[in-house]
This record gives sequence, C-alpha cells and structure tokens, in this order.
Amino acid sequence: MTRIAIIGAAGRMGRILLEAAHKSDVGELSAAIVRAESSLVGVDAGEMAGLGKLGVTLAGSLDAVRDDFDVLIDFSTPALTLENLAWCADNAKAIVIGTTGFDSEALAELDALAARVPTVFSANMSTGVNLTVNLLETAARALGDAGFDIEVIEAHHRHKVDAPSGTALMLGRAVAEPLGRDLSACGVFERVGQVGPRRADEIGFATVRGGDIVGEHTVLFAAEGERIEITHKATSRLTFGNGAVRAALWVAARDPGRYDMQDVLGLKGA
Repeated sequence: MTRIAIIGAAGRMGRILLEAAHKSDVGELSAAIVRAESSLVGVDAGEMAGLGKLGVTLAGSLDAVRDDFDVLIDFSTPALTLENLAWCADNAKAIVIGTTGFDSEALAELDALAARVPTVFSANMSTGVNLTVNLLETAARALGDAGFDIEVIEAHHRHKVDAPSGTALMLGRAVAEPLGRDLSACGVFERVGQVGPRRADEIGFATVRGGDIVGEHTVLFAAEGERIEITHKATSRLTFGNGAVRAALWVAARDPGRYDMQDVLGLKGA
C-alpha cells in the first residue's frame, strides 16, 4: 500500500488532503507535516482535522518523517514547494504538486528538479477539469479559426492570492496550443479604459473573487449569432483532494520526470 504524507496539514487544503488520504482504500495516510514552530506539532492529525484519532502525529519537518512515507502531497507556496521538491529529489520520494502561482524562473527550477524524482504537477487535480481540458482542445481546433473569439472567466473565494487562477491559465493554454498561439503573447489579462477593438487572436481572462466560491471556470467561444460555453464548477475542495490522492497512488510507481493529471487519468492523446 502506498504511504502518503501531507505537508501543510493544518491549512485549509491540508485538512482536505488529510480527509481524502484517510478515506482512500488503496493508499495509507502515514505522515503529516506542519510548520516547525506550530503548537500543533505532536498532536494527532485526525483530531486536528476533525476526523477522529488516526494515529498519525503531526511532525514539524520532513526530516522527522523521512522513513514514514513514499509520496508527498504539496499544496503550499511556490518557494516552499521548490524546497520540498528538492528534499524529495535528495531523499528518493515521489511528489504530487498542486501549488499555483509559479513564475517562469520557478517553473524552470521545478522542471530541473522533477527530472530527478517522479513528480505530478497540475494546477488542478479535479478529474472533471482535466476532462474539460480535452473538450477545450477539441473545441479550439473546430472553432478557434472560424470567427470565434475566446474568453476565460474564473471565480474563486476571497482568500485566493493569485490571479488569474492556475486552472484558468491551464485552460487558456488548452485552447491556445491547438491554434498555434503563444498564450504569453495573445493572452489579455486586463482591459481598462480605451483599449480599442478586440484582436482576433486574443484569449481574454476575467477574474472574480468573493465569498466562499470553491472554483468556477468557463471558456467562452463567441461568434456572430452564436456562442458556446464550456464550464466546470467545483462545489467541494474534496474533489481536488481525491484527485491528488489518485495522483499519489499513480506516481509512486513511475520513473523520475514531470507528469500531469492528463497522464494520471490516461487522457493524453485522447
């Protein structure tokens, strides 16, 4: 049975990941890590997360649980994730990364480290979102050069710190690549004032932040006389937790390298 560790276990997503790992029939929650200075170090992870006693004590570092797990799940921050990825590479541990907000320099470092260790990296672990990626690729090939304008609209809770969301960017790339467009060149992330008429090759992004919205993404294909909207709505963060655990079980047996949820779900080329 694959042994799973959760880092940042006391956070909002960390608690969801604890629940998902605990409920897995084929994986085992074997380690949970919080900040070294946290007063929760030594507390049972299940009792902290409201899951009942699990027999897994919260640790203050990866070194403290070095021999207790096979795969680490990390939904933290770009800087911390890179530190944890380097640790996994040095200690022969697979890793699943759901962190968003990486810049190009950090992504290059992630790629270099992932070459040394089995790594699943995805902006969204949801099965539904990753199926949506495939639908968008098909739609883009059929519609994108036939007079359809493309816009990405995303909404999240008030606490989310990065914008647009990593998932929105993933969906943007899913429509840009089949059309031979570079999202860094054709993506429009702000429209203020007299911006002029829309360029035909633009992929626009609109961001909504408010309340407790878990995650909603719509890609709009709009032409004269008709429009198509492909939408995914998440109503529970457990969706992402379950996907991350599924990725952890899959990546444990893989060779070093960077993979994504399309690999995990067998959707590449589908």
